[in-house]
Amino acid sequence: TIDLHGGGSDLIFPHHECERAQSEAATGEPFVKHWMHVAMVYMDGHKMSKSLGNLVFVDALRKEWDPRAIRLGIIEHHYRREWEWEATLMPRNAARLASWLECSHEESGVVDDVRAALDDDLDTPAALALIDEAAAKGLGVHEAMQLIGVHL
Repeated sequence: TIDLHGGGSDLIFPHHECERAQSEAATGEPFVKHWMHVAMVYMDGHKMSKSLGNLVFVDALRKEWDPRAIRLGIIEHHYRREWEWEATLMPRNAARLASWLECSHEESGVVDDVRAALDDDLDTPAALALIDEAAAKGLGVHEAMQLIGVHL
């Protein structure tokens, strides 16, 4: 049994349903404990896909943007909600990162609230909003940054 199986929401049927049926028929055991289906990302109203050739590659983004800002740009959206890639995404998250880095190193305790948001269906938008709010007050957010994988 797999603890966590992920994939795009477009693969639920027939791919994941078939995968589950075949595995459970062969083993007699539950195939997956938890499914995590990620929603689609769009650009100019079209789903990003290899076939359309409208993908944005991280290696290209890294030539211009801090990898931590790239992470923030992606996780500002909930994994189960569709979203549109837009030109303002990277500048907005580079500015967000800069504001967080300017905060004091004295921790504010926001990390506990961030952890609670992540425990609630990996609610990264709520987690980022909590860090944004603390940073706007000049409170320490570095521990919370570490929790979401944005390392100093």
